[in-house]
Amino acid sequence: MAVTIRKLAEYKRNGKPIVVLTASDYAFAQLLDQTDVDMILVGDSLAMVTLGYDTTVPITLDEILHHAKAVRRGVKNALVAVDLPFLSYQVSIEQAIVSAGRALKEAGAEAVKLEGGHPAMVATVERLVQVGIPVMAHIGLTPQSVHQFGGFRQQGRSRPESERLLKEAIALESAGAFSIVLEHIPSDLARTISQKLTIPTIGIGAGEHCDGQVLVTADVLGLSEWQPPFARSYANLREIVTHAVQQYSDDVREHRFPEAKS
Repeated sequence: MAVTIRKLAEYKRNGKPIVVLTASDYAFAQLLDQTDVDMILVGDSLAMVTLGYDTTVPITLDEILHHAKAVRRGVKNALVAVDLPFLSYQVSIEQAIVSAGRALKEAGAEAVKLEGGHPAMVATVERLVQVGIPVMAHIGLTPQSVHQFGGFRQQGRSRPESERLLKEAIALESAGAFSIVLEHIPSDLARTISQKLTIPTIGIGAGEHCDGQVLVTADVLGLSEWQPPFARSYANLREIVTHAVQQYSDDVREHRFPEAKS
């Protein structure tokens, strides 16, 4: 049975951890959907792991929708959410509605994810929900603000910061967000937020007390050149792929492939 936002809320109530991974193409989306993954996020992290940018900032809405369409074609069971990239929703509420609407209409997404919890973003989330667009919020380390942070630094370490993030989380829930990503914040703060909210919290580098976890699939499979300290590789596909390609190259040069037919 397909996963819905109502089902994710049920998981929260029943204490069932939520599993989220990213995808940016049809092949991996199809493979992930054959597992017990609950949500597949077309994250703007594909700017770095798929397109080779240094940050998530350069990717455009058209680029992310291109990848989201491919992901959508490979998924039948998991809930598909799409990141709105930098400057595709911050200019105005009207711009956010158009961008989010395109994600649903053109790419078949079932939800969008927006970064930030300041009052203007809370108002944007509220308006998107009012027009029928499910929103996943995202606070803590918000990668689109990497230049403002001065790097990919843990957030919420001081008391004022932690109090601000808790207030933002409560405001985003009140605005109608169906879930919230907590990225790279202290574990005790993530626990406090998760206990305060009725909507699911999805952690990435936020400890074990969140209602679910999300990682970049390239990190999980060992495909990334570099990965954050809170990620874990469950395979080393980078080594497997390079070994296989080198074997193929050797076989071609040594006339072992293709094999001669008698």
